[in-house]
Amino acid sequence: MITVELHGLALLGYHGVEEDERRRGQRFLFDVWLDVVEPSGDRIEDAVDYRKVAACVREVSDGARFRLLESLAAAIAEQLVSRFPVQRARVRVRKPDVELDPPVEYAAVAVERP
Repeated sequence: MITVELHGLALLGYHGVEEDERRRGQRFLFDVWLDVVEPSGDRIEDAVDYRKVAACVREVSDGARFRLLESLAAAIAEQLVSRFPVQRARVRVRKPDVELDPPVEYAAVAVERP
C-alpha cells in the first residue's frame, strides 16, 4: 500500500456558522491522505494524479457553502473515494484564521472514509 499526501492546500472558502464568515470568506487549509494500490509502472495513468486530487478538493469547497468543518471534510472525502481508485481517504480541514478567545493556532476536523 502507498499513501499519497497533500498538505496545506490553501483555498478561500465561504464556510462557517456565522453569517459574516460565509459572506466575507476566509482561508482554509486542506490535508489529504489517500491509501492507494502501488502502480504497476512509472506512468501517471497508472497512479492517482495529485493534480486531479487538488482540483477535486477545490471543486467541492467552491461548489457549496458548508456551516460545519465536519460536513466540508466529509463531502471531500466522499468525492475522493468515489472518483479515484483509493482504498481509504482521510481529509483534514484546518481553519487557521479562526477567532477564538483564548486564541488558537487553528481549528480542525479530520474525516476518514474507506
